[in-house]
Amino acid sequence: MNATVSPNSRSMGARMKAGDVFENPVTGERAVVRIGTEQTDGELLVADLYIRPGGAVMGEHVHPVLEERFTVLRGRVGFRLSGRTSTAEPGVTLVAPPGMSHDWWNAGAEEALVRVEVRPGARFAAFIINAFGLAQDGRVDRRGMPKPLQLALFAREFDDVIQFTRPPRAVQQVVFGLLAPVARLLGYRGSYPEYSTRGPSEVVAVEPLNVAAVAVPGSAVASLANAR
Repeated sequence: MNATVSPNSRSMGARMKAGDVFENPVTGERAVVRIGTEQTDGELLVADLYIRPGGAVMGEHVHPVLEERFTVLRGRVGFRLSGRTSTAEPGVTLVAPPGMSHDWWNAGAEEALVRVEVRPGARFAAFIINAFGLAQDGRVDRRGMPKPLQLALFAREFDDVIQFTRPPRAVQQVVFGLLAPVARLLGYRGSYPEYSTRGPSEVVAVEPLNVAAVAVPGSAVASLANAR
């Protein structure tokens, strides 16, 4: 826990390459990068996300400036977008624009597969590398959320990327403000260069995707109302 972090880390992203695999043993996510931030200079990240039965994202959240787009390729995935809940099956695409609260989970008995597109992708990649690294090291709770002292700094470090909806943001700001100095004294950091150094869980061969063929923001997609 004595790792140091660059003072400019908030302005930095992370480089992911097509074929890199990142796994979260707690949330049940296995992400295979299809279009990496290295390929798009950080502007776009596309990954095939395999979600084991019972798997779910760590908690409902919003992205202040990112657009996140989900296309279900296999299985059944439960989604909650802006408080509305439904289940999406293969062929359904859902979009969470900046500022929209959303949550998702595997709603079936078999592994689900979702293609996820994130714009811009570099800072999101840095968030994923740290969140998954903390989970691999056992420094999260059963939902995959960093434990309180770690969360106080983690949430602040990646506040530009992700903001969790619970507890209410005003409560988070007060509690994290109290915990942050203690966490720093104990050696916690908001992000850890060692996780970037660790690299992907494995590297696999993937069929190339054409960046130009990936849907552009604002294009027509199936709505949550069309999900089953």
